[in-house]
Amino acid sequence: MGITFAKPGLSIGVTIKGMASHPDFQPTGLPTIGHRRSYGSVPESEKFGVGVVGLHEGHTLLVALRASGLCRAVAGSDLSEVKRQEALDSTPGLFVTDDYDELLARSDVGIVAIYTPDNFHAEHIEKAFQAGKHVMCTKPLINDPKDGKRLIDAANASGMRLQVGQSTRFYEPFQRQRELFKAGHFGDAEVVDAHYNHRMDWYYEKSPWTIQDTHWAYLGLSHPVDLIRWYMGPIREVHAVGTITELGEKYGAKTPDAICVNLIAENGRIGRVLGNYGFHELPKARALIECFLMGSKGSSLARYPDLRFTYHDPNGVEIEEDYHNAMSGYHFRHELKGMHYGEFCNYTDYFASKLISGEPNSPDLVEGLASVMVMRAIVESLETGKPVRIESLP
Repeated sequence: MGITFAKPGLSIGVTIKGMASHPDFQPTGLPTIGHRRSYGSVPESEKFGVGVVGLHEGHTLLVALRASGLCRAVAGSDLSEVKRQEALDSTPGLFVTDDYDELLARSDVGIVAIYTPDNFHAEHIEKAFQAGKHVMCTKPLINDPKDGKRLIDAANASGMRLQVGQSTRFYEPFQRQRELFKAGHFGDAEVVDAHYNHRMDWYYEKSPWTIQDTHWAYLGLSHPVDLIRWYMGPIREVHAVGTITELGEKYGAKTPDAICVNLIAENGRIGRVLGNYGFHELPKARALIECFLMGSKGSSLARYPDLRFTYHDPNGVEIEEDYHNAMSGYHFRHELKGMHYGEFCNYTDYFASKLISGEPNSPDLVEGLASVMVMRAIVESLETGKPVRIESLP
């Protein structure tokens, strides 16, 4: 199969030259990828080398980069021998180590991708900057705002750039929603309603550190808070309420795992965020992540993991774009619906394209830290029961 890379937009690769010519194919011989977005391509020798630290979630990026036109996986780091071996199995020739400093010392690593537990992000970002590496970091960027200033200082001192791995932004329905918004189809964003609801018993089992080391205001709300800020700009004030669900109590949660937030932007527009991580899902009725954009000229709804985007034309006729048949191979690789292969490849290639062009990337370090301050205010509002204004970095 030949993957077609063109100028940014949708492209499709349909030339099958034999299954062995591409590392990913189905038993039928049909391509895994198919329809996808592209941010350009360069020869293999000119691709950015990516070093991945944290090979659980980071394993997804290793596999996703097989479809990249601008980047290639060259190194991985994890304390787990099992995770390192799994990385080698999926990416032959990958350099693996349990020593992060050893990964940072490699000259073939141009971008460090961080997928470690939240409380290690600040340390790993700072060390990558000091080593002269650009950084991608999964969300939440950090979970302690006190680390923000030293990261800005490290970025300024090194001249390196950071891309927050806000995967939802780079999922096809949300990309399409943004394109039509930027084209003026919906007018000004007046109200934005975003949620991320997901039953998390499996996550507590996989990552028990979440009970003690982070808060769902950071861990879960990082998705919808980013979507609200994407459309509404800087946030002035939040008011949050929350509760601990029966599931949260079962796993020992000490802070709310179901949170509802009203937000007021600096421009006076309003938004609402909901995150429930202990509920019983109704996937046919509501998607795990939704962004309902209500604009002065029109409304639209983007969903995850459904590959569906709904809006209307000037006459009020509803239009639904369904990308499941065209793009599920790229986003899910025909595995579990909800895998992040496509989004991870998209934001990596997007970041690389901005490094090449010199144009700003988004969300960058400053935007990521602004979202952290919104989430910090949400935690304070949950604790005090009062509205909280957004403060500057400490």
